[in-house]
Amino acid sequence: QSAIFNFQSLLTVILLLICTCAYIRSLAPSLLDKNKSGLLGIFWKCARIGERKSPYVAVCCVVMAFSILFIQ
Repeated sequence: QSAIFNFQSLLTVILLLICTCAYIRSLAPSLLDKNKSGLLGIFWKCARIGERKSPYVAVCCVVMAFSILFIQ
């Protein structure tokens, strides 16, 4: 099944996108900062969410890992 139609897979993809964008912005901030609007602005917004809400994102990552390892 596609990640679009499975809700848990969709949440996993979104969470991994947020974590990846925040990590890339920590390594090379100019790469994401130049694209704050348009289609590539989604990656900048995901990086900002990952930076500002990092405790919540970390808890979601732990819950996601527990869910994938022990519930599925």
